[in-house]
Amino acid sequence: MSRSSEQSPQGGFRARLHTIIFEADTPAGKAFDVALLWAIVFSIAAVMLESVSSIRVRYASALQVAEWFFTIIFALEYVLRLIAVRRPLDYARSFFGLVDLLAILPSFLSVIFPGAQTLLVVRVLRLLRVFRVLKLGHLLGQAEVLLTALRASRGKIIVFLGFVLTVDVVMGAIMYLVEGEQHGFDSIPRSMYWAIVTMTTVGFGDITPKTVPGQFIASVLMIMGYGILAVPTGIVSVELAAATKQRPDTQACPGCGAQGHDLDARYCKTCGTALDWTSAKTAG
Repeated sequence: MSRSSEQSPQGGFRARLHTIIFEADTPAGKAFDVALLWAIVFSIAAVMLESVSSIRVRYASALQVAEWFFTIIFALEYVLRLIAVRRPLDYARSFFGLVDLLAILPSFLSVIFPGAQTLLVVRVLRLLRVFRVLKLGHLLGQAEVLLTALRASRGKIIVFLGFVLTVDVVMGAIMYLVEGEQHGFDSIPRSMYWAIVTMTTVGFGDITPKTVPGQFIASVLMIMGYGILAVPTGIVSVELAAATKQRPDTQACPGCGAQGHDLDARYCKTCGTALDWTSAKTAG
């Protein structure tokens, strides 16, 4: 931590805590992240072992103790993360904030709803932090580029999906008339299910057309499916090419913990907090 940050009158302790928890560039921060990753791995392994009946019968008590031990550790870590940022609510609503919360909720829900602890496998998402620990921050930058492309493609993809759904409704209604109940097309919704399965080239085979007209329609729908599957790829590819012109940074915001800012960014694009703990100025 820099000297100026340590002398910050409003958040010296929180600044140091933020460096340890959110950054992996210092020995303390890296040690924290490595210990956290191992805890995540062991906790997931415990959940998986509990699903094996023979192991659950013999080691039920030990697995339950392990589950609550890791839950308490992660709950304490979650509280420290909220303390370490200037805008706890913004971090709580971020992707990793929600993942951190979901990583501890199932244990408490299992008290009311037995079996809910199985959902603890969501902790595997927390392993995404390994990219920072292993100095693979450039991969996080690439992930940010991909997310930017997907967000930019959202409107076009929604329109495209609306068109696909319209085709499925029409084809489902036609097949309901052509094939009828005697061939398994006993309703328009069920015929729509067949159209979706056929158009996506999945082909479960639980419903198949028996008449020549029906088989012809199915053939047309299959050929359309190959062309339709290529459309989203083209849409995303165009936006991806545009997004790659930007090179996001992986510095964690001291306000909400968000990453993926531009290299020359001075304030967080999510919450407006200054990206330097030495500055007390925030936007908004």
